[in-house]
Amino acid sequence: MSASTLSSVSPVRTFDATSFSMDQALVAKAGRTVSVCVPCKNEGATIGALVHILRTVLVDGTGLVDELIVLDDNSIDNTAAIAAANGATVVSVNTVNEVYGVGRGKGNALWATVAVSTGDFIVWCDGDVTSVEPSWVLRLLMPLLTTNDVALVKASYHRPTDLGGGGRTTELVARPLLSLFLPELTGLHQPLSGEFAGRRSAIEQIPFVQGWGVEIAMLADIAERFGASSIAQVDVGERHHRHQTLDRLGVQAAEVIATLLARVGADKAFAADQLALLRPNGASEPLNLDERPPMRSVI
Repeated sequence: MSASTLSSVSPVRTFDATSFSMDQALVAKAGRTVSVCVPCKNEGATIGALVHILRTVLVDGTGLVDELIVLDDNSIDNTAAIAAANGATVVSVNTVNEVYGVGRGKGNALWATVAVSTGDFIVWCDGDVTSVEPSWVLRLLMPLLTTNDVALVKASYHRPTDLGGGGRTTELVARPLLSLFLPELTGLHQPLSGEFAGRRSAIEQIPFVQGWGVEIAMLADIAERFGASSIAQVDVGERHHRHQTLDRLGVQAAEVIATLLARVGADKAFAADQLALLRPNGASEPLNLDERPPMRSVI
C-alpha cells in the first residue's frame, strides 16, 4: 500500500468525548458487550491499582464493562496473583499458544486477548500506566458506541515532561514514517498509544504483527481495509508510565520501521528472514516481524 492508495480517503477523525456520560454510554451500549484487556509482563508494581479502579467503577459499579481480562505474558513476578486478587480474570499467554502455536512479543499478547475475550468492543490498556482513570474507557468507547463506521479509536494524551516525557519512538520513528508513506494518518497525536479500543467485527479481520510493530501495522491495515476515516482519536488527559531506556527502545524502533516499510511495499531493500538490529559492540538482536493471522480465519 502506498500513500497514493489512501489519497481519496478522508483522514482520521477526532471526537470530543469529554461530556460523554456514563448514562449515555449505558444507553448507547444497547445490549452489546465490552471487554477491557490488559496485556502484562512483569507489571506487579502497577497492575493492582489499575485493575482495582477499573473493576470497582466499570464492572461492579456501573456494568459498562462486562469482562476485565489481564493477559499474563510469562511474567516472572507476582503480576498474575495481584491482578487476580484485585478482580481481574487472569489468562496466561501459554493457554493461547498451546491452541494456536507458540508466539512471542507484545503483538502476540494483544492477539491473545482477542482470542480469550468475548466483547463486541475491546478496550486495551498497558499494564504499566499509573494514571489510568475509568473515564479513559468511557471516552475510548464513545466513538464506537455512537458511530457505526468507526473501527478503531486511539487515545490521545499529554505526557508530562518533568516525568521524562516519553513518546520518543513516536516522534522520531512513527510520525516521520506516517508522514512519508501514510499522510492521511498523521493527524493521530499518539499513533502508538497502548490505550485504544476496537470493534471486534473489524479487529478480527486483520492480522497482528507479534512484535513492537503491532500498533503501526494495525493502523495501516485498518486504514487499507476500512478507510482512514474509520480510525478515530479521543483525548483522555494525562498519561504517566514507566519509561524504557534508549538501548531497549532500539529494537522497538527497528521493528516499527521494518513493519511499516513492509506494509507499504518499501521493504525490498532488506531480506525479511535476516532482519536484526546490529549494535556497535558487534551484538545482533533479531527483530520480531512474525504475524498472527486474522482471528476470523482461525475460529
